[in-house]
Amino acid sequence: MTAELDAPTKRLLDAANAHDTDAFLAGFTADGVVDDWGREFRGAEAIRGWSDREFIGKQVTLAVEQVSRAGDETVVTAAVGGNGFNGPSHFTFRAAGDRVSRMTIRA
Repeated sequence: MTAELDAPTKRLLDAANAHDTDAFLAGFTADGVVDDWGREFRGAEAIRGWSDREFIGKQVTLAVEQVSRAGDETVVTAAVGGNGFNGPSHFTFRAAGDRVSRMTIRA
């Protein structure tokens, strides 16, 4: 299924699954945003704080189940595991060049 992923999205997913916060942050544009159910975290410092509390800091695992692409957006359906939220989620990644400018998480 990951053969359909664009490079910026794949880098973020790989970094999250490797629990590599620095690589995860490096995958975003300087003004990148994580939208986690309507709560927005903009920029590396804010995204790191969110991730430490709720994502990589909770040893997240993302098992990709489905991928669809439209323009600069990639939607990934994944089974989320780890020590935080567990269950299915949809992640929408908006690419800007070789990085992600926005990652939106919904059910």
